[in-house]
Amino acid sequence: MPSSTLGIAPLLDAYFRRRFTAAGLVQASVPLDGGATTMQCWRFPPGASEELPVLVLLHGFGPPATWQWRPQVGPLSRRFRLVVPDLLFFGGSRTSPTPVDGECSEAHQAEAVAKLIGAIVPPSARASVVGTSYGGFVAYHVARLLGPEAVERVVIASSDLLKGDADDRALLARGGAERVEDLMLPRTPEQMRRLMGLAYHRPRPFIPGFLLRDLVQYLYSENIEEKEGLIKAISLGNKDKFQLTPLPQQVLVLWGEHDQIFPIEKAFQAARRKC
Repeated sequence: MPSSTLGIAPLLDAYFRRRFTAAGLVQASVPLDGGATTMQCWRFPPGASEELPVLVLLHGFGPPATWQWRPQVGPLSRRFRLVVPDLLFFGGSRTSPTPVDGECSEAHQAEAVAKLIGAIVPPSARASVVGTSYGGFVAYHVARLLGPEAVERVVIASSDLLKGDADDRALLARGGAERVEDLMLPRTPEQMRRLMGLAYHRPRPFIPGFLLRDLVQYLYSENIEEKEGLIKAISLGNKDKFQLTPLPQQVLVLWGEHDQIFPIEKAFQAARRKC
């Protein structure tokens, strides 16, 4: 996160982190690939009850994990040993050398998450994986990569695994943008307002521009080129790179009725394909 002493965003960030610590989670930076990759995550503490199953939560495109999973970690931590990573180029997760434009797909993200699971989760335990939006793309690949021996159940939440070019064009029409990168990586208060109008079912009718500017600066000022590369590298819809096949695990498809980024009809298409 960029350093900042003024504005509401740092205060919100501190509050959300406290929600994670109040849930009993500890922050960790886990080196992978001999130190070439570092995954930052919030995880169950050492000594947590082995009777609790392991649940991995994968965030969507945008703010880091603490901002996206803050309402869920408290209730879920009472029933699961949680692992909540920042995906590569979000929060404190990094890899070196930095992939060139369009090289780091959701499948590459899944490889890093799979290694993180291997580093944290005891070999005797199987994990379940929940992914929302972009994190759902990653969750699908994690489940396929590790197989049912390591991943027991999968939740795909508001994540269009059948996304194609026509879906992107429809999204841009709803959002009034020319590129998906411009829509998902706001650089101005007006762009932030536009994204929030899509992302929230009932957005607040008015948010002052200075607050939106603060959020843009705090949440969207780092790793812009890398994140643009992540969007360009999404392989869904590219039949030469990705074919959706049913997962062997038990899969729950979860969707918001009023989702404007991935409309709910795509949920039924994904369910019919059984992910």
